[in-house]
Amino acid sequence: MVNPATVVAAILTLLPLLAAAFFPAWFRAAAQRLPNVAKVLLPGALAIPYLLVSLSHGVFAWGWFALYAALPVVIGCMLLWARSLDREQRDCWIDLLVLLVLGLAVDLRWFEPAWPAHLAIFNKMLLLDAGIYGFHAVREMSGAGFDLRIRPGDIGTGLRELALYTPVALALGLWLGFLHLHPAAHFLDQLRQLVSAWIFTFSFIAVPEELFFRGWMQNLLERRLGRYPALFVTSILFGLAHFNKRAVHFNWRYVLLAAIAGVFYGRAWRHERRVAASAITHACVDSIWSVWLR
Repeated sequence: MVNPATVVAAILTLLPLLAAAFFPAWFRAAAQRLPNVAKVLLPGALAIPYLLVSLSHGVFAWGWFALYAALPVVIGCMLLWARSLDREQRDCWIDLLVLLVLGLAVDLRWFEPAWPAHLAIFNKMLLLDAGIYGFHAVREMSGAGFDLRIRPGDIGTGLRELALYTPVALALGLWLGFLHLHPAAHFLDQLRQLVSAWIFTFSFIAVPEELFFRGWMQNLLERRLGRYPALFVTSILFGLAHFNKRAVHFNWRYVLLAAIAGVFYGRAWRHERRVAASAITHACVDSIWSVWLR
């Protein structure tokens, strides 16, 4: 049975992402009209989805509510400070500190115990919202390319990088025993699985991860390190973020394949600095893997 409070919470959680992704100019202009105090206090409203879900499932805790109310505000304050120190967005440690906190909180699942197990994705999406608001509305980050109004060029670039990565991944993944060919199934069943896997992956895995690693991290590192060092450093960090996926201990095979994939995702993003392009490559890779190679 659908829980109405959870549905409302999901809508509220998706609104900042959708506004920034499909109406980026309006999103930034609306934030710019606010006084600084209101600008940094506004994201405290991200605690409302937690309030709705936790009360409706009987898991509300004041500590978690305070965290989801305070953390986005702290991020906003830090990035407002960063903007005052470094308007060119070239050399400010605060930006990277915020990324580190957000990345570790998601990857190590620090706050997921706040949620019912089947709704833990709310944690990832709310932290993403906090980052989107902080970096795009408060920090006014340039060059991230967070615009999901997909262009033909995004599709072409995304598929090109998929074509370049696929033979590398197949050869190395099969040799390492990380990839496994599935027995043949009915074509229409496979097609339905592929389409549904792609939509889910693009929306809830590829877009958040590509915004974080390419739109924010690679974007910031390029200003400090240059194009190629930023590409490889970001790819290595992307690979390491998968160390605990589908394994109890350090999953070095996953880390290696993900780091190599990160090079191609990074190439897709930087071609025209478009998160949509790298998210297309990412979603295709993950969907093909889940349907035919996992």
